[in-house]
Amino acid sequence: MMLQRPIMREEKAIVLDFLPNGYPIDSRPMHMRLPVMQAIGKSHFLLMELVPKKGAFVQPGEEVYMGEGKRDKVHHILGKITVAKLTETGKSQLEHSLKLLVMEHEARFVDFFNKAMPVNTRFHQIELLPGIGKKHMWEILEARKEPFKSFADIKERVKLIPDPEKSIAKRILEELSGTEKHMLFVGR
Repeated sequence: MMLQRPIMREEKAIVLDFLPNGYPIDSRPMHMRLPVMQAIGKSHFLLMELVPKKGAFVQPGEEVYMGEGKRDKVHHILGKITVAKLTETGKSQLEHSLKLLVMEHEARFVDFFNKAMPVNTRFHQIELLPGIGKKHMWEILEARKEPFKSFADIKERVKLIPDPEKSIAKRILEELSGTEKHMLFVGR
């Protein structure tokens, strides 16, 4: 019997780009194109294409509800997309949005620093963060004997890590690129 992963569902998303006339590379006539929003989910960081409700207008950076029940701006979800399919506006907005989401979910990521485990006998989850090698990992493991309370606490107690939030955002971006074997933060 094969175990199935639970389906990751997003309730809210941040709009990365809004294309009211659909994709410019779409060869269909204008009247057949669907308006499209490119967005990133706030919980599992899934990249998605959404179709807005008729007459809805959204801005990049705007939060939209896409869960079960009544949606005010999202008609339906087209599906997941990759970073490669993002428009240039979507790509530039992605980095900015990730920084904001990491700060918004600070407790979740500080908890990661407090509870990260070894992947195997030679490798630790903390080492999967960009800019953190064995030396930094051992310093973090020693410092977390008294749990971290915030990013500021991590910065203060682990001198060689000036921006833990930046490392988290970079890791999420790497996972979104689809090249990572171990997924720490992005749902599938």
